[in-house]
Amino acid sequence: MGRHREFDPDEALHIALHVFRRRGYEGTSISDLTEAMGITRPSLYAAFGNKEDLFRRTLDLYERQHLCFAHAALQAPTVREAVERLLRGYIDVLTDPTSPPGCLGVNGAVACSEASEPIREELIARRMVNENNLRDRLETARAGGDFPSDEDPADWARYVVSIGLGMAVRAASGASREELQRVVDVALRGWPTLPR
Repeated sequence: MGRHREFDPDEALHIALHVFRRRGYEGTSISDLTEAMGITRPSLYAAFGNKEDLFRRTLDLYERQHLCFAHAALQAPTVREAVERLLRGYIDVLTDPTSPPGCLGVNGAVACSEASEPIREELIARRMVNENNLRDRLETARAGGDFPSDEDPADWARYVVSIGLGMAVRAASGASREELQRVVDVALRGWPTLPR
């Protein structure tokens, strides 16, 4: 009869997410993970594979639990409202008092060595999915008359994502929720208006 695992893999994954979010991918060692999770190296490898595999699973969990607001935000009646909901929802994630400040994807990608290039590429690919989803929403809005026809949806999607990435870096550096809300206020002042 097989031996029962001495830990709950779901709980361990949540703990790993917290550690990666606080330290980033590169800054987190296997020892950091096993100590925080209260498990041995063999148990970690048996349950999750290597560090890279575990990080990918924590990214999936992070997207499901923390970034799930994004899909609903894009369904807002107007594209400006969708962008505002995206940015303000992201602020809630970045400044959640129950989690380390900042964003797992940004904290994980900022300092990656050559050995961690596959993780950096994974993070970039996931970010591009989000940017492309926003671009598609902007294109739909432009076709429906809710976004100026002379504006480029790809440029505006890049702009909005860049605002989000900047806020993530600022949050990790200690910026308050109120400061980030003001960043969004300023960004939205420049939103293109429809011709009258």
